[in-house]
Amino acid sequence: MKTLLRAAWVAPMNGPPIRDAALVIEDGRVVAVGRDADLRRGHPDAAVIELGDAIIVPGLVNAHTHLELTSVGQLPAPASLVDWILALRDRMTGVGEVEAFVRASTQEGVRQCLRFGVTAVGDVTLNPAVTRPILGHAKLGGVSYGEVLGMAGRVAQMQGRIAAAIQPTLSAGGPRIGIEPHAPYSLDLNGYERCLALARERELPLATHLAETPDEAAFLADHSGEFRRLWAALGDWRDDVTRADGGPIRAMSRMGLLAYPALLAHVNYADDEELSLLAAGRASVVYCPRTHAYFRHPPHRFAEMLDRGINVAIGTDSVASSGDLNLLADLRLAHRRRPELSAESLWKLVTVNGAAALRDDSIGQLKPGSRADFGVFDVTGDAPLLELLEEDRLPRETWVTGDRVHAAAP
Repeated sequence: MKTLLRAAWVAPMNGPPIRDAALVIEDGRVVAVGRDADLRRGHPDAAVIELGDAIIVPGLVNAHTHLELTSVGQLPAPASLVDWILALRDRMTGVGEVEAFVRASTQEGVRQCLRFGVTAVGDVTLNPAVTRPILGHAKLGGVSYGEVLGMAGRVAQMQGRIAAAIQPTLSAGGPRIGIEPHAPYSLDLNGYERCLALARERELPLATHLAETPDEAAFLADHSGEFRRLWAALGDWRDDVTRADGGPIRAMSRMGLLAYPALLAHVNYADDEELSLLAAGRASVVYCPRTHAYFRHPPHRFAEMLDRGINVAIGTDSVASSGDLNLLADLRLAHRRRPELSAESLWKLVTVNGAAALRDDSIGQLKPGSRADFGVFDVTGDAPLLELLEEDRLPRETWVTGDRVHAAAP
């Protein structure tokens, strides 16, 4: 059935917000976006829904998250990333039956996504056989990245992780399948090369954690520093791990990974030359503002990245660092960090830029043919996108493929 939704505003994100606007949807897709009067004339047979003083925005794209960790809750602020990883390991050791925990945690993550207006994710999972059917049932868009680990005494697990990541039968009806070589401190560079070759061969989305801390450079160069401490705690170190000088961004550039349209989570540490390498490539960066603040990193260079033409999106990371999956809380923090950036440019970080990072042009915009994924927010003024950045407001409704899947209590 064709439906016309009338609102004070629609923000299609491929152009400026439209006032006195409407959105026409049918069979889970957008049919038309424009002025209310024009669309009512053009679609007289459509059922009408009156939204009143509200703005319709594309469903938000959380470009980097770990839904299976939602029920962990935010861990106490650590002294370092390594301390956080060890605390997370201890927390997961105590959850009981892991598959049941992952299933319940992912389901809670999906509920939070819909409550906060998120309809597409770049979800990283160590348990794709458990998480992908849940994301498929919810019809979330985006990518499910199967996480690949394997280094030192744990290198033998890599092949099994790759097989699970690319299993084609697990994501029917949900996000696309992708592969995620985890990080330069948990996967040998030879493993990165295997994942990149496989992604090229099968045209898979590829993501990785990169330049989260300055300690990655020392670990790659001579196996020293904080990440060697991590491996000492794990007890599986071997000295035949591949080395690389110049830090993780230069290592990925030499490998050719930056020439692939990969998703790079965090990139908290990048010098001017490394920014030039990123700008010359095709990879996207996902800035996670609340996680960045939680670990007390120096100011992120996301605005400079945007100025250099690098595609930057925003993600929440996991609840274990961000506290919840409210992507707009991250966007509002980015707004406070860089208030000179326009509201429209900031909103692109959680819509069109997120879609580009996930290589999915069916999400992140409201245009004919796109998925009918959107949120409805109450607004009162003449600058609705700025209003939503400056007020702590949740969506009144969330729609996924033309179905209303969340409605706030009145």
